[in-house]
Formats: sequence, structure tokens, C-alpha cells
Amino acid sequence: MNDLPAGTVASSRASVVRLMVPTDANFTGAVFGGQILSEVDRVAYIAASRHARATCVTASFDRVDFILPVRVGEVVDFTAQLTYVGRSSMEVWVRVSAEEVLGGPPRLVGEAFVTMVAVDAAGRPVPVPPLALGTPEERVRFEEGRQRMETRKRSRRRP
Repeated sequence: MNDLPAGTVASSRASVVRLMVPTDANFTGAVFGGQILSEVDRVAYIAASRHARATCVTASFDRVDFILPVRVGEVVDFTAQLTYVGRSSMEVWVRVSAEEVLGGPPRLVGEAFVTMVAVDAAGRPVPVPPLALGTPEERVRFEEGRQRMETRKRSRRRP
């Protein structure tokens, strides 16, 4: 692969917390899906860049699930962790949870898989460190991520 020292899932994990305000939402008070996606992209960038120790760009959103609506006034936590690492690309799993600002249990409101690619100053892909897998769950997620990456590669080859 490469000679870069391996990074762990935990060392690149990232979390962003945001209060959703009226400018984030439509006229019914539900937060725009695009607003959620923007934050997902940001936190995925943080996790990928921490791991790669390089600038990263978004290559794809493999899957996004909006499970429950997010309302104005809720606090939303976007948590990202690497699931798979290739030569220059990384798959980042982002879980989105929301809770009322005055308290209450957080609820899962969304998930996404984002592929990020490490690039140099000219925008060319650069190698990233391998991912050290420490738990059985991390190994399962890595294999699932590898399979998703293969599916993405096959779908790009189609005319």
C-alpha cells in the first residue's frame, strides 16, 4: 500500500454540533435536507483530513437517509468516522442525531456515507495512511465499506 503510519478510527473521528435556526428551515419549520447535507459534508471533511493529514475533496455521497425531520430550535450532532480507506480515498460514515435544546433524549435523524479523496495543491489524488482496525465492529464496517467502494467503481465504468 504505502509507507505512511496507520491511523485509527478514533483518531480521526469528528463531531459538529449546531443549533438549527429559522434560516435553516422551510416555511413549515422543518430543516432543509440541503442544510443537513452541507453539515454532513463539513464533518466528513474534518474526519477525512485528520486521517489523511491532507486536504480532501468530496467524491460522492453514496447513500443518504433522512430518517426523521429536524425542527427549528433543535440541537443537531453530526458525528463522522472512517469506515474504509483505499489508496487515496476514504469512506466516512456520518450519523446525525437531534434533540431539543432544553433537553431530552437524542434521536437518530439521518445517516450518510461520503467518499472523500485526499489531494495535493494541484488537485491530484495523494496516498493516505492505512486504517488500523481495533474492534470487530470496525473490521465489519471496513469490509462493508470495501464492498460499497467496489460497487461505486463498477457503476462509474458504465457508459
